[in-house]
Amino acid sequence: MRTLIIGVAGGTGSGKTTLTKQLAKRFGDDLCVMYHDNYYRCHDELTYDQRCLLNYDHPDAFETDLLVQHLQTLRQGHSIFCPVYDFTQHNRSNDTVQIQPKPIIVIDGILILQDPDLRDMIDIKIFVDTDADVRILRRIERDLNQRGRTLASVRDQYLSTVKPMHERFVEPSRRFADIVIPEGGRNRVAIEMLLLRLRAHIEEVEEFMPE
Repeated sequence: MRTLIIGVAGGTGSGKTTLTKQLAKRFGDDLCVMYHDNYYRCHDELTYDQRCLLNYDHPDAFETDLLVQHLQTLRQGHSIFCPVYDFTQHNRSNDTVQIQPKPIIVIDGILILQDPDLRDMIDIKIFVDTDADVRILRRIERDLNQRGRTLASVRDQYLSTVKPMHERFVEPSRRFADIVIPEGGRNRVAIEMLLLRLRAHIEEVEEFMPE
C-alpha cells in the first residue's frame, strides 16, 4: 500500500486542526492524523514549575526524529504506538495510542516544514495562513478553555516565546509549502481541491489492492 503523507503547518491558531478534522471527517478509516504536539520531549526530570518555563515553540522542544521513525514504520505497513502529550502537566503522559497504517496520513504541527528529514517524507506540504490577530485570539480561547491556562500565562508565553519563534521558524517555513491556504479549514475552495487529490489517491490504492 502506497501511503500519501500530508503535512499541515502554520502558526498557532491558524486553523490547521480545523482543516485536519475536515479531512479526517471526509475520509474516515482511510486516513489517520498524527499531531506533532504529541512528540514534545518528555521532561520527567523537571518539576511542574520548571516545565512551565520551557520554550515549546522551538524545534528542539520536539522529538521529531521519533516522529520520522514512526512514519517510516507506518509506510512499511506496521503499526506504531504514538506518545500522548498532557498539556495540563506540560509533559508527556504514560499513555500511548496505537496507530495502524492507512492510505493517507495527515501530520499537524507548527514546525513540521522546518525539519528537513520530516519535510522530505511529506508528499503534500500545506501552510495555513491566517492573520496574527485572529491567531492569538484563537490561542487564548483554546488555552483557557481546553488546557487549563490563565490569561496571564498565555499572554506571557505568547510575548516571550510564541511570537518570536513564529517569526524565526514558523513563518520562514512557508517557503517549503506546495500549497498556502488562507484560513485553513474555513477555506471551502481549497478544501474541495485537496479532496479531489486525496480521492484520486484512494482510488489508486484500491485499484492495486488484491481482491
